[in-house]
Amino acid sequence: MTVRGIEQIPALYDAGLGLLEVTGLGRWRRWLASGARGRVLDLGCGTGRNLPLYDGSVRPIGLDPCIETLQAARRRRPGVPIVLGAAERLPFRSGAFDTVVSGLVFCSVSEPPRAFAEVRRVLAPGGTLRMLEHVRATTRLHARLQDAFQPLWTRFTGGCRPNRDTEAALRAARFQGDEASRRASGTMRRLVARP
Repeated sequence: MTVRGIEQIPALYDAGLGLLEVTGLGRWRRWLASGARGRVLDLGCGTGRNLPLYDGSVRPIGLDPCIETLQAARRRRPGVPIVLGAAERLPFRSGAFDTVVSGLVFCSVSEPPRAFAEVRRVLAPGGTLRMLEHVRATTRLHARLQDAFQPLWTRFTGGCRPNRDTEAALRAARFQGDEASRRASGTMRRLVARP
């Protein structure tokens, strides 16, 4: 059973992200969308905050497991196909996308290895995964605080695990990160990776 939290309540989720975006996250989100090319899967599109940022040369499709957030995404950019689904079971053919965009998603997927395998499957040869994620802290004290706070935070948000080491999971899934694209600020990361 999925726990309902602020991630599944569009007005609350957008209000929180709106505050974060004016303090710097917006610049990283623009980077995330601006590098997308060709057929684009906006994985975990949520309320569709990335959708208006894609330029006219790309063909985005949004996917999210929550119907309420998908309804908000549809309003944010009408005409973009929106699909109800999970990262661990993508309802697309192999090699369907040139770019997969993942913005603050892998902290919330239930099975990251399976989700990364699905991303690998749906990427066309030469395709890229563009990620913006918060990750496990690198300092011992901060990581311990994340571990202590995680159960409450996961319940409150409806799935987010702030102590997940997403970069390690990405490497374990045999994705090669492009170091030139990687940026880190505290527990936030942005990067481009290829299978």
